[in-house]
Amino acid sequence: MSTITIGVDLAKVLFSACEVDGAGHVLRRQDLRREPFGLWLAQLPAGTVVAMEACSGAHHWARRCLEYGLEPRIIAAQFVKPFRKGRKTKNDRADAEAIATAARQGNMRFVPIKSVDQQVRLSWHRVREGYKTESLAIGNRIRGLLAEFGVIVAQSNVVLRRLLADLDAQVGLPAEFKELLRDLTEHWVQLCTRVRTSNASVYVPSLVSGRSPPMRWWPPSATPESSSRDDRWRRGWGWCRHNTPAEGVRDWVRSPVAEMRTCARC
Repeated sequence: MSTITIGVDLAKVLFSACEVDGAGHVLRRQDLRREPFGLWLAQLPAGTVVAMEACSGAHHWARRCLEYGLEPRIIAAQFVKPFRKGRKTKNDRADAEAIATAARQGNMRFVPIKSVDQQVRLSWHRVREGYKTESLAIGNRIRGLLAEFGVIVAQSNVVLRRLLADLDAQVGLPAEFKELLRDLTEHWVQLCTRVRTSNASVYVPSLVSGRSPPMRWWPPSATPESSSRDDRWRRGWGWCRHNTPAEGVRDWVRSPVAEMRTCARC
């Protein structure tokens, strides 16, 4: 194992590297663009520790380092901050030196390097959360617009869908406003559809591969311990906030896998 530690401040175009020896002395600083930086990594001695801050692209460069026989270290940003010299010296070179110093600490915690497959699945999670946030925001926006005209909608997507499906019945709403709502509703429905598609892409591969256990749904006051209430819940069915068995809900829909069931009202 090499005694040289290199701290790298990652960027989209210009990378800043700081080389530190075993005693913690700075040997060299240099700035490299993206393509030369990749070639420079390939020329480093095997076993060199290359530390970088956890950010966009960190896992990509960590995998590149592994291909070259290097030892990548990814550090969370909050663990690098205490090693920065002064609060006013916030620049790329100071960050690279702080990363190299933090990587040499014996009790430092490093971020596990993710594989390509793990990052793909994580991307699905991030996209799904984005869809959920946008869907909730648009739903609230529609409710807010309706409230401006004296139409109050309950906090339920089912109630909102029913109202939007029959806008002609709202005689007090202007025709131009109804057209705006129809256009906004189309966008909202598309987001809801993408949320369901993302759910299938997230849960089905993990259950098929066995890398994560099936999700289990419990009533609000239930515990994992067996109780008399367990007899009221069929195996393979989930629980919805309305505390209604699946067979009794008209809008109950089947989820992609048998271990999970979701209610459209939720």
